[in-house]
Amino acid sequence: MKTLSKIFLFVPLFAFLLLSCSGDDETDVLVKEGGPFEISELAGNWEATSATFSDGNTLFIDVIEEGGSVSMTVQSSGRFTLTIDPEDRAAYTVSGEMFWEEFEGQYYFSIEWANYPGDWDSYGATLNATTFTINGGFDSGEYDFDNDGIFETASIGFTFVRV
Repeated sequence: MKTLSKIFLFVPLFAFLLLSCSGDDETDVLVKEGGPFEISELAGNWEATSATFSDGNTLFIDVIEEGGSVSMTVQSSGRFTLTIDPEDRAAYTVSGEMFWEEFEGQYYFSIEWANYPGDWDSYGATLNATTFTINGGFDSGEYDFDNDGIFETASIGFTFVRV
């Protein structure tokens, strides 16, 4: 009898968990086409003419203006590698994947950073033949403002030219 009562308790609980976990999957559609530009159009190499990080209060840096460099290589799939080389410290590389998040008929440029799989942020983005810009709100990126090895959350802004 105890085994039968455990089954009656476990089956409904499992069904409830299974059905309640489907959540946002039905509203978020991740695509490479359909936005203001196709993600595959970003394929190639890019050099930043501006690369800003801000904590929203007092900390702000433009890596390029300070003598550093930022470059990005994008595959036609939207996967990319971004190398940030500040003037005052060692270069570092981050990577991820770019796509469009389709939500209620709108397309939002989004990035899933490799360090945070399954989670993505939305950005403002524009592309013309030679220039690509990305702008994100607070908590859309990270930067080690005081060079202590700990990255702080930041808003980001990049302007790239195709090379």
